[in-house]
Amino acid sequence: MRFLKSLYVQVLIGVVAGVLVGALWPHFGASLKPLGDGFIRLIKMVVGPVVFCTVASGIAHMGDIRKFGRVGIKALIYFEVVSTLALVIGLGVATLLHPGSGFAIDVRTLNAESVAGFVQKAHAQTVQGYFLGLIPETFMGAFAGGELLQIVLLAVLTGFSLVALGDGGQRALTILDTVAKVFFAMIAIIVRVAPIGAFGAMAFTIGMYGTGALLKLGSLVATFYVTALLFVAIVLGLVARLVGFSLLKFLAYIREELLVVLGTSSSESVLPQLMTKLERLGVPKPVVGLVVPTGYSFNLDGTNIYITLAALFLAQATNTPLNTGQVLTLLLVAMLTSKGASGVTGAGFITLAATLSTVPTIPVSSLALIVGVDRFMSECRSLTNTIGNGVATLAVARWDGSLDRDQLTAELSGVARKNSENPMNT
Repeated sequence: MRFLKSLYVQVLIGVVAGVLVGALWPHFGASLKPLGDGFIRLIKMVVGPVVFCTVASGIAHMGDIRKFGRVGIKALIYFEVVSTLALVIGLGVATLLHPGSGFAIDVRTLNAESVAGFVQKAHAQTVQGYFLGLIPETFMGAFAGGELLQIVLLAVLTGFSLVALGDGGQRALTILDTVAKVFFAMIAIIVRVAPIGAFGAMAFTIGMYGTGALLKLGSLVATFYVTALLFVAIVLGLVARLVGFSLLKFLAYIREELLVVLGTSSSESVLPQLMTKLERLGVPKPVVGLVVPTGYSFNLDGTNIYITLAALFLAQATNTPLNTGQVLTLLLVAMLTSKGASGVTGAGFITLAATLSTVPTIPVSSLALIVGVDRFMSECRSLTNTIGNGVATLAVARWDGSLDRDQLTAELSGVARKNSENPMNT
């Protein structure tokens, strides 16, 4: 049947099949984790080179370093405003609905060993270490470690160097553009196994944690999903309207990517494909190359909502009273710790641990209460982060005056898309 050739349908079938296998044969489902991990590794293998080539080539083609700097400043302003709003919304919903009330958990009865690894990683995160971590020890070390911000730094320096070299830089730029095409062709091959990766990751999640954990902590999970949905619909919907496009059409346009994110619980698994589609929507390559990779560390709306919502949930569940000053401190600390998160599965939980470690009022050991359902919330975090970064890129391009609005309208309406290939269906 023709519709089965669509990657969107294939990924959807993989997700549903994964849920069924995990529910019916939990042990077998849990053993399928390598399928999901393998797909994410394949994508991460090419993410670094794609980001490097896109950013460096974009700067070189632009030829205007000052303009690139202006785009970066506008992107950071947007990230800070929207991310802070997400944190405040998480706090507000938790304060209003009290999802943790009634649990009356004694933290001494929780298994602190189950979160010891996350807490250890959280303590390792310091301000000094974070800024030094932006600079790779070697050029290739950034690619070997898969550190996006380090790769962006190298790409910016390379792009500036190509501009400074003049004609010699243009010859090198031709080679760089050809290399980029090779990696994008590689992505077109890799995404064909996305249904298998989504199947394995979903089977593992359901098989390992089961639906029982969802029922026990359903109030937190449901509150988080509803809050994230409202954030996307209202906040990002308003941004989309101001930019001049329909959020629903945009979500339909990136539906394949969203399904892959749902199946793998990782927004990083679709980073190259998202960048390609944003370029097709009329965003210049330099803007895409700067905003999207940077947004994966500085503009994680879903993670921000999760941090403050989960923190207050744990305070309520353990009967830990918080005064106004402590809540504001929690918000300020979260504004800093959330900037260290990435699009990888589990990063949001580590960031939450880092936040609680800095605000000792809420016992860090209480994290053991939600470790079983974090994987379910990771899916929603990743989806919200992906949508947020897509909207952010379009918004920054519109603010900069570089967005091709005619192309955006035509592409979302399907006029131009009929004559162009979908990067996830090639």
